[in-house]
Amino acid sequence: MSATTQALRGYANNAASTRSDRRAEYEVIARVTHELRDRAVKKKSHFPAFVQALHNNQRLWTALVVDVVDPENPLPKELKARIVYLAEFTDHHTRQVLQKKASILPLLEINMAVLRGLKKEGPVS
Repeated sequence: MSATTQALRGYANNAASTRSDRRAEYEVIARVTHELRDRAVKKKSHFPAFVQALHNNQRLWTALVVDVVDPENPLPKELKARIVYLAEFTDHHTRQVLQKKASILPLLEINMAVLRGLKKEGPVS
């Protein structure tokens, strides 16, 4: 099962945040981030794999937005707005990366910040 499929499944069922939900979110985001980082290192020799990793990251962010705009999502409005903004930034920046006008680093930093945030809320177990 691809990381994107897991991301979509992980966000398809909107439920109140629990430790297991946070762990699933953490694992999916971590997997997509590691794939993106690993494929960025080899992008000169394996550009199609790098493009696929960028696509998977965009799909992850799309799934996050779908989840946070659901009226049943219990996150605070301010946090939801930040997630939507980050998704928009990710989309725009990914296009810049594909046009070789920007670095992959901001995308990795955003994902890592989200991972730190998920970890901060308590043990990810």
